Amino acid sequence: MDRQRQHVGIQLPEGSWWDWDVITWNVGQFRLAAGHDLTYHHGLEVVFGDPAFVSCPAMFHDPVFRVPTSEELMRVARRLGEEPPLLVAFEADAGGREPVSCLVAAARFEVVHETVLRYWRDDAAPGQRFAPWVQPPV
Repeated sequence: MDRQRQHVGIQLPEGSWWDWDVITWNVGQFRLAAGHDLTYHHGLEVVFGDPAFVSCPAMFHDPVFRVPTSEELMRVARRLGEEPPLLVAFEADAGGREPVSCLVAAARFEVVHETVLRYWRDDAAPGQRFAPWVQPPV
């Protein structure tokens, strides 16, 4: 069965998504977090399931998501041995003189719009999500 292939530009919900960083990167998931200031919390996550190829910095600012070019698709397909099910491209400020071009090939993605705390709070509401590194005090 031929898998449906998507080459998309991501549409983000309204909000201030200036600061971005990678909060999870393993064989099953590549997760980006965004907010106007990542010191205490973030309000947006872009989650890629089963990432096959990732080219982006660990921290960046103000990404502009777009549809990948045919050259980018061919380059990733050559590297993977086949066209990926999903390919997302964006340009971002990574602190250099010019924006950096980024690519993520994965099986799927979702956008999660929810406050995620980056530090422990004893008075957090039931069900409050915390960043993966946050642990309750011992």
